[in-house]
Amino acid sequence: MGPPRVRHHQAPRKPAAPFRRRLLIMVKAPQVGRVKTRLASEIGAVRAAWFYRHTATAVIARLSRHPGWETILSVSPDESRRSTIWPAPLRRFPQGRGDLGQRMQRAMQMPPVGPVLVIGSDIPAIQPVHIARAFKALGYHHVVFGPAEDGGYWLVGQRRRPRTMRLFDHDIRWSSRHALNDTVKGLRNLRIGFVARLSDVDDAETFRSVAGWCGRRILPPKVGN
Repeated sequence: MGPPRVRHHQAPRKPAAPFRRRLLIMVKAPQVGRVKTRLASEIGAVRAAWFYRHTATAVIARLSRHPGWETILSVSPDESRRSTIWPAPLRRFPQGRGDLGQRMQRAMQMPPVGPVLVIGSDIPAIQPVHIARAFKALGYHHVVFGPAEDGGYWLVGQRRRPRTMRLFDHDIRWSSRHALNDTVKGLRNLRIGFVARLSDVDDAETFRSVAGWCGRRILPPKVGN
């Protein structure tokens, strides 16, 4: 009889880690006269820049602490990625040139693969629950949008599996009430989901309604959906 047979037991494989969720926040250096120009025409360039800076800072702080995703800044102009205005721990990448669609598409193609959301930084009511619901919606849809009251959208995302799709290669009337409809019409044969509708602040009336809390990291009750 030969020696006893030795069985080699392999350690069970750990389940593959899920694709990392990434939230890309598009930000601009808050320079007077270069941000929120539509709002500036009604309330003045200095107050508009104040609104943008405080809103962007609060939104970034509010969302970047959540453990459910990695927050990354997509900055403009490109050289401002080294600015001390933005929180040091967060990764920053330049937006590059082109219209809004080209810049958002460039951000979405950032490796590695996995669910990605792109938002602006000037919607003061954005809360972590909105982002969590959008990521959840990507479990059932190819693309997700967060509609804005003015006909545009404050959020767009895609699951990026099995590939990153090009969402903005058709005619889209940016900065108009047609932006969301134009974008959706060009995305045939895709499952599209929608999350909360939020207000952009582009006029004096809306600004007055949010000015008291737009820079808060923790929002008062009943803000947003």
